[in-house]
Amino acid sequence: MTRILGIDPGSQRTGVGVIDVDDAGRCTFVHCEALVLLDAADFPARLGRLCEGLETVIDAWRPDEVAIETVFMDKNATSALKLGHARGAALATVVRRHLAVHEYAPRLIKQSLVGRGAADKTQVQHMVRLLLKLPDTKLQPDAADALAVALTHAHMSATALRAGASVALLRRRR
Repeated sequence: MTRILGIDPGSQRTGVGVIDVDDAGRCTFVHCEALVLLDAADFPARLGRLCEGLETVIDAWRPDEVAIETVFMDKNATSALKLGHARGAALATVVRRHLAVHEYAPRLIKQSLVGRGAADKTQVQHMVRLLLKLPDTKLQPDAADALAVALTHAHMSATALRAGASVALLRRRR
């Protein structure tokens, strides 16, 4: 059994999702939440809160691996830069815990779950609920995105194992 922590980094809310994957590749929901960072005093305090929140999740759920979404280019450079800072804080936190980190582009995540890279958030949420057999309750979007990252890593790992290749090699070929 492998436990995967998926992270959807954000400067206002960071989604985290934890799944278990058995040797046959079956995924089971463990936990998800959105770390809300908006009530921090300033941007550096948000990053500190993000790190503390991730440490709490890591301590509580003890993941074996981490999958994180890469930064997408946005029209607003300031937003992209803040997202990059949040992603860097998340990466630093998990690397300090000596966890293996796997990175996935948003388009690859959508393609992996929905079948097309331009899928919208509701389609991704729907597939997350289906794949993890979750009830039709409202799934917080950032938490759903984090579960999607974890599911993508589970699927890519299973494919890599069957192909006798590394996950990194599969990601480069896309």
